[in-house]
Amino acid sequence: MATATRRRMSDQQLLAELEPVAEAQLNAHEKIAEEWFPHDFVPYSMGRDFDTDPWTPDQARLTGVAQIAFEVNLMTEDNLPSYHREIHAMFGHGDGAWINWVHRWTAEEGRHSIVLRDYLVVTRAVDPYEMERARMAQVQTGYDHDNKGTLTGMAYVAFQELATRVSHRNTGKYSQDPIADRIMARIAKDENLHMRFYRDMLGAAMHVDPSAALEAIVDEVVGFEMPGAGMHNFMRKSAQIADAGIYDLRIHHDEIVWPLLRHWKVFELEGLDEQAERRREELATFLEGLDAQATRFEEKREHRKARRAARDARTN
Repeated sequence: MATATRRRMSDQQLLAELEPVAEAQLNAHEKIAEEWFPHDFVPYSMGRDFDTDPWTPDQARLTGVAQIAFEVNLMTEDNLPSYHREIHAMFGHGDGAWINWVHRWTAEEGRHSIVLRDYLVVTRAVDPYEMERARMAQVQTGYDHDNKGTLTGMAYVAFQELATRVSHRNTGKYSQDPIADRIMARIAKDENLHMRFYRDMLGAAMHVDPSAALEAIVDEVVGFEMPGAGMHNFMRKSAQIADAGIYDLRIHHDEIVWPLLRHWKVFELEGLDEQAERRREELATFLEGLDAQATRFEEKREHRKARRAARDARTN
């Protein structure tokens, strides 16, 4: 089969060509997006003054992994200043649809840390002093996505928004707190709409330069890292979250990676050049390995559960 010759475009050329699509997507987003207010979701009647009634661990509304997952989700949302800088660098083209989307996205994302922090403080779900110290450290550390270009940026945020949606939704369910679950479900709706924008923009880019778009997808699938990766003790916390089934390799493989790959029809895509064809083969091999890793993790988790159950039975 003859291979295609790549049409090379600069990021600015690509953004300019996709501007009409971005405008249509932004208009569609604004029609679908629901107005909501963080204060409507927070049970302020539960609040008490901390100067007269200091926080103590026994007051925590959330404990264990649920508490850890909420802290990780909040710290991730807190880094919005860095994310705004990143997407402005990737998509802040001109004074039209792209920059309007960047500001709209940032404004909507800002509600997430507001509602999460207010819920956690008012319900005394976590230590408010440690939470603020963690926010200071996280924002000062910032987030740097290594100056990704337009296509890799689109691919990354599509995967990341979907991953965040699933992680938030599962965290709410796991908490067994109806208030927390309602908050996370509301945030997840935003994340889903944001994912759709980036997913569909990358889909449009695939018609302009399929080979470059394919390589961007492969880069981000193979090197994907959640934005909380720079967080203190992130590896330990993410392992606990995975062990609880909130977000693990199986979820990442089945509910994040493959749904987007199928939507983009990555393995049916035609007109690729030789390099992109090789990268697609690399992707197929990587996915087989990821699936195997997910299976091994599930087996080990079940083994740990069985050992814990046997130990508890002996103790009782």
